[in-house]
Amino acid sequence: MITREDIISLFKEFLDQIKDEVLREKVVQTWLAGCEQGKWSSVEQLKQMPFTLLTSSLAVNFIDHTLAVIQGALALARAQQTYYTTMPYAIHFDWLIAGALLHDVGKLLEFESDGAGGFRVSANGKFMRHPISGAILAAQNGLPPAIINMIVCHSKEGEGRHQRIETIFIHQADFATFDPLVMLEKGKLILEEAG
Repeated sequence: MITREDIISLFKEFLDQIKDEVLREKVVQTWLAGCEQGKWSSVEQLKQMPFTLLTSSLAVNFIDHTLAVIQGALALARAQQTYYTTMPYAIHFDWLIAGALLHDVGKLLEFESDGAGGFRVSANGKFMRHPISGAILAAQNGLPPAIINMIVCHSKEGEGRHQRIETIFIHQADFATFDPLVMLEKGKLILEEAG
């Protein structure tokens, strides 16, 4: 059984940066609900789970991907805050971290073990992709509409929709960790130096 302490241990570096204690706890509870509903029983399972089934994940697991997206989204936000002499919008860092922590939480319901050491789309995943199931989990755990926007709109479901600035940062960080793998698999990622 995955415990509250397990979730805190996995994401402590970023959970500690969320100043709003109520928000922090709702993030943890959403992760716990996803683990329970998806029948994930150990942290080891989460660390074996690939972050995508759409292309080879090249051993990048679900947890490492989540951490990379959080760091990437924060870096984008901090870069603008540092270098824009006049910020055209406010960035809500508690929400940004919470949204990035939860952007793929719906994959806990979308993926399952195939019983042979691999993973497949679950029955639930055939009905809805992770942005939708993740948004439902977040709403059930009392997260505000701003966070739900970040979850539901971080992927293609968000195309053309109204989005928070934090949603855009999460989307960009997410695709920056996904697109190179797709390009590598298709032979379109240039790896050698130009002569």
